[in-house]
Parts: sequence; structure tokens; C-alpha cells
Amino acid sequence: MTITWRRVTEDDFPLLRAWLAEPLVKRWWNHETTAEAVERDFGASARGEEPNQDWLALLDHDPFGLIQRSAFADYPEYRDPLARITQVPPGAMSLDYFVATSTLRGQGLGVRMISSMVAKTWADHPGAPCIIVPVAAGNRRSWRALEKSGFTRVAEGDLEPDNPIDPPHHVVYRLDRPA
Repeated sequence: MTITWRRVTEDDFPLLRAWLAEPLVKRWWNHETTAEAVERDFGASARGEEPNQDWLALLDHDPFGLIQRSAFADYPEYRDPLARITQVPPGAMSLDYFVATSTLRGQGLGVRMISSMVAKTWADHPGAPCIIVPVAAGNRRSWRALEKSGFTRVAEGDLEPDNPIDPPHHVVYRLDRPA
């Protein structure tokens, strides 16, 4: 079972709508799932009009998850609050992710997906010194997947939660580029 990657296109929006409505994804991503909302949130990236990149994770050619990859330098509204908690060096990247297919969760596929995107990030962004991922403290599955992917917890602190039902407390993980 090989994980490959494909950039999200507008043709993928119906799939994203279904995935974002899936209960566990909805719990942590808290996205609206109307066609208009998915177009608003993913359209510019799909058309290459913004620096954020949305990637479909494919398992033997079948999509099963999503990773958003971005450089903190492109999003100071996220970088600056995080920089009050931990150092965010120039060139630092970030990931946000989910395994959408519920039958594939709990089998280590999220760890493999994250690890695969880390390798792709090092190759695609040779100047990136590290990847930093803030996670809502209550999302233990997410931060455990990061730990199993080699990330280290470097900080904790308050950040704006994705879901307003969550407290602001976040744990922050970092993986430095290998020497």
C-alpha cells in the first residue's frame, strides 16, 4: 500500500464536502460543508491563487485523507500568535491534516501520511528548517500521530481554536530538517 499525493482540484470539492461532514473530521476541522463554503475555503488554493497547498493523500490511487501545507511566512495571522509561544524561524512550514475514511483510522495510516508529507516537504522546500504544528490540546489522536511521525512537543499555550467549543489551550510540535 503506497501513499501518493495529488493537489486538490475543484473537481474534488464534492469529496471534500462529504469528508468535512464526517463526524470526527467535523469535530476538529469545524468547516461549513455547503458547496459555497468549500469553494470559499479551498477554491483559491485549488486554482493556485494562494500560497497554501491542499493535497489529497491517495492509498493505491484512492483518496483517503487531506493535508494542507503552508509556510508561516505567508500567513502572519497564524505565525504571530504562535511566535508568542515558541520560536517560528524564517522558512518554517506547517501542516494540517485528517484521515477522512473512518474505516482506515487507528491503523497507523495517519502516521504514514504525515511522514510521507514530511519527506515531500523537505524535497519541495529545501530552505525549510522545520515543520511546526499547533494542535488543540484535546485532540490527542492528532498529537500522538505527530509524535509517532518523529515530531517533538516544544511548547504549550493559548491560540484561537478552530472549533469554538474548544478551549484555547494548544500543544505545539516541531520537526527539524535532518542534518
